[in-house]
Amino acid sequence: MATVTDGDVAVAPLTIESVTTAPIPRPEATVPVVTDLPQMIVLGLLHLVALFALLPWCFSWTGVGVAVVGHFLFGMLGITIGYHRLLTHRGFVCPVWFEQLLAILGMCTLQGSPARWVAIHRLHHRESDSQPDPHSPLAGFFWGHTGWLLVRHRNFARTASYERLVRDLLRHRFYRELERHDTWFFVYLAHAVALVALGGAIGWWTGGAGEALRLAVSMAVWGVALRTVVVLHGTWAVNSLSHTWGYRNYTTTDNSRNNWLVALLAHGEGWHNNHHADQRAAAHGHRWWELDMSWWVIRGLEATGFVTAVVRPRAWNPVARPVTGPGAMPDAVDGDDAGE
Repeated sequence: MATVTDGDVAVAPLTIESVTTAPIPRPEATVPVVTDLPQMIVLGLLHLVALFALLPWCFSWTGVGVAVVGHFLFGMLGITIGYHRLLTHRGFVCPVWFEQLLAILGMCTLQGSPARWVAIHRLHHRESDSQPDPHSPLAGFFWGHTGWLLVRHRNFARTASYERLVRDLLRHRFYRELERHDTWFFVYLAHAVALVALGGAIGWWTGGAGEALRLAVSMAVWGVALRTVVVLHGTWAVNSLSHTWGYRNYTTTDNSRNNWLVALLAHGEGWHNNHHADQRAAAHGHRWWELDMSWWVIRGLEATGFVTAVVRPRAWNPVARPVTGPGAMPDAVDGDDAGE
């Protein structure tokens, strides 16, 4: 297959080459190190509550069922399809109300506001595996996985500092309001309270006050905390594992890798080298055996006419796409900033 050039990314299918894995400094905007104490406390408490899943009293099939459904509902629809493939890369077009619904589901994973998440990811693509990259594991594996979240990053501390990366989102009142007073966090809290209340109501109906308490706790542990932790680590693994271990279908200027484990855990996001080679494509699995559940859902929505202008990988049809037209990045976003 002929090589296709996309900016500074040379796409060469099935090329196996060495890329630099030399250590890099942490981003300048995180020096000197200032601990993000609120973030550290919230993530610490969340992991602590999730550990209660080891206690038999906290187990219930209701909690487990909600956790599994939530992993797909919030993790796949909210993050991989909503925050990532739609809001960040505009890999397809859908009705505004559905876009906003996906954004709400994404907020139920405790990964920040839609605008901030998108800004961080667009910068990651523009500066991948170089010092400005917010979470490259070349600055340390723990840093790339979790550490970058535990310190203050000056470029993402205030909306004004990353506004230029997400002008296409912030021109809409819906996304601007979510930035005010950490409104997105209260969306997460509201969904958690609703799930715990649901568990209590089911328990009261089936077994009285004692069962209501047990199912409410089980829902908090399994349906909220453990599910959130699993989704978080799935997303973080894309940043760490998929830039460290795996194979490469394409020549890119970064250390992105295709990783089977991450692909299964994060609904297809682990085909990360494919994604870095063709960032706007809504499908991340490019070969028939690269399972991509998020793409199956998008393809199903397209088949019903619910979503349109779905961007396919160039590798499926190696002809350069136009930079304008349906599904293209909004004009309000600088091409480099958008990761194009």
